[in-house]
Amino acid sequence: MSEPVVEARDLQRVYAVRRGLFRAPAQLQAVGNISFTLERGRTLAVVGESGCGKSTLARMVALIEKPTAGTLTLVGADAVHPPPSRRRELRQAVQLVFQNPYGSLNPRKKISTVLEDPLAINTGLGKAERAAKARDMLARVGLRPEYANRYPHMFSGGQRQRIAIARALMLEPRLLVADEPVSALDVSIQAQVLNLLADLQAELGLSYLFISHDLGVVRHIAHEVLVMYLGHAVEQGPKARIFERPLHPYTQALLASTPGLAAERIVLKGELPSPLAPPSGCVFNTRCAHATDRCRSERPLPRLLDERRVACHHAEKFLSPVAPTTEVFPSAPARPQP
Repeated sequence: MSEPVVEARDLQRVYAVRRGLFRAPAQLQAVGNISFTLERGRTLAVVGESGCGKSTLARMVALIEKPTAGTLTLVGADAVHPPPSRRRELRQAVQLVFQNPYGSLNPRKKISTVLEDPLAINTGLGKAERAAKARDMLARVGLRPEYANRYPHMFSGGQRQRIAIARALMLEPRLLVADEPVSALDVSIQAQVLNLLADLQAELGLSYLFISHDLGVVRHIAHEVLVMYLGHAVEQGPKARIFERPLHPYTQALLASTPGLAAERIVLKGELPSPLAPPSGCVFNTRCAHATDRCRSERPLPRLLDERRVACHHAEKFLSPVAPTTEVFPSAPARPQP
């Protein structure tokens, strides 16, 4: 087995939140004790409600923020305290694709400049070589090479996201961190961009950390799924296992909220707790219909059950088999014409 592209162990990110001049700062744990391994050519999808910590996790993996505790290894090197000789390599090994295709591109720059800038900053390639590589990358993401002389406002949202993906690939990264990359696009365009990502992964051996709240999208692209609630991993494992038989009540509620993924509708009661004052015991106990006194006093640790890790004291009660769900997205052409 090849060396993992990313390996995280007990990652934590804690922020100090000011509460006034004469009060000590509060501690907000945005991410608590997250562990995962991501191998070459695989996609790990991180899902959960807004505010669950998935974007904070993405920023740590993308080397934008340092974890408060835990270890993070990227392409075999310590990414928390990287050796000076490998810092440039690590920065190039991971690239970001942002949610908003309209705000992620500089409107004052031509597409050729947008794509060539990473090469001009990080490599010694000449102008002609940079231009040729930019044209080749446009063709690889399904756009015409002559589009390099246009400005971002001349493209649709789907085309802009293709350009953003092309920019992220210019330095030949090993890992793409995609934070809600299709949520701002129409459904038909979403399918095209997701198929493009799948094609690029198969062609280049890329690994994806895919952040999303849309489980229909996740089912289309992910190999592994990590479900987060209030900064903690509540269920984590192969996509097929989690979608066919979720074992954590929160995962069940997420699937039930997505049309076509669950037969029974589950309504969560109560408000999402404040991350500044999380519940004692299981963080989900205030909204869980199956919570017991043990859940309210003892925090469950992730444990291996039915080929996935689940943080629930009563997960065994959900092991009864269920019928598999149907696919959400139909097959689309690998590279549709823009």
